Amino acid sequence: MNSSRKPSNPHLQRNLSSEIGAFIALNQEVFAELLTFVDFAEKFTIGFVEINFPPDAEILVEALKTNPECLDIQFVSLSFSDANLRFLRDEIVKILLTIEIEANKKLVLIVQGLEKSIGVYGDYPPVLQDLNFVRDAYKRTVPHPILFILPDYALTRLAKFAPDFWAWQSGIFRFQTPQITKDYAINETQNTERIINRLEPPEKQERIDLLHRLLMEYKPTGHHPTGENLRNCSNILHQLGVAYLSKIEPIKAREYLEEAEKIANEFQDSTFYAEILNTLGDSYKQQRQFDTAIAYYQKSLSISQQLQNPRGKIASLFKLGNAYRGLRQFTQATTFYQQRLEIEQQIGDRYSSASTYHQLGTVAQNLREFEEARHYYQQALAIRIEFGDRYSSGGTYYQLGRVAQNLREFEEARRNYQQALAIDIEFGDRHSSASTYHWLGNVAFEYREFEEARRNYQQALEIWIEYQDRYNQNYSYHQLGMVAEELGEFEEARRNYQQALAIKIEFGDRYSQASTYHNLGIVDQKLGEFEQARRNYQQALVIKIEFGDCYSQGLTYHQLGSVAQELGEFEEARCNYQQALAIFIEFGDRYSQASTYHQLGTLAEAEENYPEARVHLQTALEIYVEYKDEYRGAIAREALERLPE
Repeated sequence: MNSSRKPSNPHLQRNLSSEIGAFIALNQEVFAELLTFVDFAEKFTIGFVEINFPPDAEILVEALKTNPECLDIQFVSLSFSDANLRFLRDEIVKILLTIEIEANKKLVLIVQGLEKSIGVYGDYPPVLQDLNFVRDAYKRTVPHPILFILPDYALTRLAKFAPDFWAWQSGIFRFQTPQITKDYAINETQNTERIINRLEPPEKQERIDLLHRLLMEYKPTGHHPTGENLRNCSNILHQLGVAYLSKIEPIKAREYLEEAEKIANEFQDSTFYAEILNTLGDSYKQQRQFDTAIAYYQKSLSISQQLQNPRGKIASLFKLGNAYRGLRQFTQATTFYQQRLEIEQQIGDRYSSASTYHQLGTVAQNLREFEEARHYYQQALAIRIEFGDRYSSGGTYYQLGRVAQNLREFEEARRNYQQALAIDIEFGDRHSSASTYHWLGNVAFEYREFEEARRNYQQALEIWIEYQDRYNQNYSYHQLGMVAEELGEFEEARRNYQQALAIKIEFGDRYSQASTYHNLGIVDQKLGEFEQARRNYQQALVIKIEFGDCYSQGLTYHQLGSVAQELGEFEEARCNYQQALAIFIEFGDRYSQASTYHQLGTLAEAEENYPEARVHLQTALEIYVEYKDEYRGAIAREALERLPE
């Protein structure tokens, strides 16, 4: 988004003269006051100009430069758009050295863009702190009149946090915003919820900045909006909440959402109120506070049921299903998705049912019912292709890749991920591409292409850092730990696992902590720190039992068996291996059984029970051959060959 207004019709050229005329006609009195100010201002003099939108600021600057009363004034515009700016005076002094002052003209500086460093919220912006400290130095080093053009919220913060500097102002000039500018801003921000996630961080910030400026139009500082302004204000507050959620800033989002909720409730606009409640639920879900999120979704659902609003009901049912899936309460999640699907079928909304089939696929996948998951995803994909929704198809290709990977169909997985990635790139959805790079890394990891895997994980990590998506960074750190572990870089592996664990603890994601404790145990074990390894495995096991994750317990029982075997505790080792094997058989995970049979074989070998060792190792080898795992198959074959006849 550029600072200049974009015409609704790209073939129309901007008529600057006409815009200046309309802007000045709307602000005739205040413009005359500003002309008087710049005419009489001498040496260091401060004027504050309130304009909420950059296009109008451009019009004002052009109006000043071309006004006949200003022929003996040289206006120089200075733009300071660096959000980290601190020392404004130093920057102005540097620029002054480069300005060639025209003969017989008074220099007037116009400062724009300072709202970026002033910010919208937070305490004592550094740039304002410095303004207070060096106020007196301006008289000596900047001996010219200065016009600061700022939006309402930035002027309010300047007066609050730089009161000494503010006290020196010789004039405040508040300009009204033309309706054409408001209409443009509203047009640019409509449908925010549907597209905000696909904007890159700079564009997303521009959208947020535009929403804040628009909010000032309907809710100026010191005024309480009424009537239609109040409705517009509530809508903008809601959009700001959605925008901050897209930046993974749920607490900031709630500041605006809670205010929007109060206004919507005051208006008794129940449909909009239900929508805000759902978004408030999203803010808590983002913090993994699922119970609170569910309470908001349930309240929203009740309102939609009272209104007999099927659209509202399917929105809340979808969010309830997602929240219960986050709690790993898969039966409850399925119930809500199925209820949503019934309503969609009743109202003939075939398009929306694609999202429901997709989510039913994720539940089946969580339950390791992979063929059923694939069936649901294929139903979702068929509908999305039917409706020409190529963008959403990318998410389903991605999940089909995950299913194929779970079934160890790695080439099929890679094909699906590459289709998903192509769509991400086509639609400029850089954030979604991070997950796809991550899982392409997992495919490379399975093929033992560790450097390729590392490159993909690092690409994913860079994008998540770029988007300030701290939570998802934990996945890349975890997998980078696994790569380092496989390459024998154990300290590097430990550092990455600890970074992943710290993020999971920060976000209260107790369930995911289990996998990282498990892998920290593997690193400890490879470093010969067996008791520490056992402690980490036991922490992982406690969490898996707490969340009822029976399948993953098998992996940890296997590793506990391995630690016991290293310590010569053979009965303890056998007990753990047998527990692991029983779980893998129960869940039909034939591939993982191979690893446990292999360990039972080496355990029998250590006990000099060679016939039993041969049976277990032979079983492991057969499974590795079946799954075309040549690397592990070679290890099993070597173990068999070293057994005495």
